Amino acid sequence: MKTIPPTQLRVLSVTPECAPWVKTGGLGEVAASLPRALDGLGLDVKVLMPAYRSLAALVTAGRVRAQWPAHGPWPAGRLVEAEASVNEAAGFTLLLLDCPTLFDLAGGPYQDTSGRDHADNARRFGLLSRVAALLGSDNSPWPAWRADLVHCHDWPTGATPAYLSRLPGRAASVMTIHNLAFQGLFPLSQARALDLDPAWLGLDGFEYWGKLSMMKGALQFADAITTVSPTYAREIQQEPLGFGLQGVLRERAARLHGLLNGVDTQVWNPATDRHLARPYDRATVTEGKRANKAALQARAGLQPDPAAPLFGTVSRLTEQKGIDLIIEVLPWLVAQGAQFVALGQGDPAFEARLQALAARFPGQVAVTVGFEEPLAHLIEAGADSFLMPSRFEPCGLNQMYSLLYGTPPVVHATGGLADSVRDAGPLDATAATGTSTGFVFPTPTAAALQEALQRALATMRDPEAWRRMQERGMTERFDWAHSAAGYAALYRTLTG
Repeated sequence: MKTIPPTQLRVLSVTPECAPWVKTGGLGEVAASLPRALDGLGLDVKVLMPAYRSLAALVTAGRVRAQWPAHGPWPAGRLVEAEASVNEAAGFTLLLLDCPTLFDLAGGPYQDTSGRDHADNARRFGLLSRVAALLGSDNSPWPAWRADLVHCHDWPTGATPAYLSRLPGRAASVMTIHNLAFQGLFPLSQARALDLDPAWLGLDGFEYWGKLSMMKGALQFADAITTVSPTYAREIQQEPLGFGLQGVLRERAARLHGLLNGVDTQVWNPATDRHLARPYDRATVTEGKRANKAALQARAGLQPDPAAPLFGTVSRLTEQKGIDLIIEVLPWLVAQGAQFVALGQGDPAFEARLQALAARFPGQVAVTVGFEEPLAHLIEAGADSFLMPSRFEPCGLNQMYSLLYGTPPVVHATGGLADSVRDAGPLDATAATGTSTGFVFPTPTAAALQEALQRALATMRDPEAWRRMQERGMTERFDWAHSAAGYAALYRTLTG
């Protein structure tokens, strides 16, 4: 690897998704926000992602920077540069991997319209990894721009560090784990189609219980490994959250760093949020939240009761997210006079059970299956408290949005939830003192969640204590500046 002066550092961020064009979760938001923050620190950052069908307009408007014919196992393709802006804010440069054979498919980035994985996912993301590696080497297909560091995001980019290892003048590599539960497992026979060196296929490479693991390969070959919160970096070195890779992570612990994600405060800011009935800041939080609560109750079909404690959630409806825990405690919560609104989609059984509760408690429980960006913002602003009882959560973003919107969250003590929310303490303690910003429970059980909800309800009955907790949350700093500085410092240790 070459030594690069920091002011000249060129970073390639390679990702399978990037908001707002392609987003299935927090990864898409990070892939858009972190490059903008790094650009603000003076780094030259470009984002490489597949040119999915939904990006056709950007491909058409962009400039072709490189193209290549079919070669070996790889189809022909092009590299298209496009300038992208998000919500009229400062944008960044996208490098779109245009290969219709692999990416012009119906459905999402990983699955078809029926919810089945795309049959060619190994080759699709293998090509993404290969092109990323070439852009970080002396063999770059675009000689005018060669990355000094390649930052890989999750298993779809997992072959990149290995490909880099055999290229001349290679860049340094960083692999960020956004969720270790997803590892990119394929038959070992796919190695030939991915042009993987046979020497990489042993236990110290990609092989994982007789299969090919893109994530394991990345962990073995990357120069540094990061994950999205300090607590999650510790959790994944043990079962159950190591998901079978805890041994590899312990062996590479010296290269493992936990950096808490930030949030895009140009998009998530109650003082400027165009989706709200009434924008507000810390000085006007009481009036602002009262107006947005009324708007949320009207939008969701809840009883227009300003005194009813209103809890909200915006989530994938899965067991990981603790939706079953919410379902179990919801009848009790409604019996306390509370209301609940949910927005999300996921496991059809959870969708049905939530909809059944909405039918059982009309005017008190409202459920919208799907995703609506304006409603997500209104829930953050209009709810009194946000529920996030995830069994595990590498980082999480909604708890940070909730704090910034004066909506104290109720969270399980895991991953980034534990790192970003300070607990209010036992039921008989006052939330008007100390540094508490929400309600944290220690174990992912319905009983523990109910106890935390009891504490939240008790604190709501003290308006002054509740307002002080809201204000503490709204003064937290969750913008990307701090996290981006941590990444920039890591880049410099790897390239300097």
